[in-house]
Amino acid sequence: MTMKLHCFGESGNAYKVALALTFADVEWEPVFVDFFNGQARTPEFRAINEMGEVPVLVDGDTTLTQSGVILDYISSKSGKLGGKSAAERREILRWMFWDNHKLSGPIGTTRFLANFLAEAKRPPGVIPFMQARLKSAYKVLDDHLTNHIWVVGAAMTIADLSCCGYLYYPEPYGFDRNDWPHIDRWLDAIAATPGWKPPYDLMPGSPADRA
Repeated sequence: MTMKLHCFGESGNAYKVALALTFADVEWEPVFVDFFNGQARTPEFRAINEMGEVPVLVDGDTTLTQSGVILDYISSKSGKLGGKSAAERREILRWMFWDNHKLSGPIGTTRFLANFLAEAKRPPGVIPFMQARLKSAYKVLDDHLTNHIWVVGAAMTIADLSCCGYLYYPEPYGFDRNDWPHIDRWLDAIAATPGWKPPYDLMPGSPADRA
């Protein structure tokens, strides 16, 4: 049965899931959510996800939300992109929780404020504050990748896909790959995996559609 991923191209959290589905060789199809025109706030969408967010994965009678939960489901069901032991699985979860709190969450907010919110509505000082906090997160990840090919273990896992989700987007929000050589090498390694595509090619919807 084909899994359905409710998503839109600008969503880094949806992109993580799209990559996992692709790399796990799972049959899936995207379902476009017109987020910027309010579809996620409609009663119809909230019947699927009361939180009013993407991604949402529908696999038969199973409906899942929150990217970390969905990544774990894909890994568990496919037997791919997971750890080789209980200890590795805990380490994968540790990095995914760190990413949600320290990396992807702040990037999502910063990128939205800097690119998708009208300049007149941007709260003063918030973007520089967020960018400063993100530099600390980039350093943690870059330092870790100094002596690790992948975030956890000897092969790519959902920990890598969780952490990389927002780092491929072209919009400026204060992240420059040239400043972080080990992150840069790691992103190249993920992008060299068969089936990889940038977010606006892997999922429907992009800023160009609203230009």
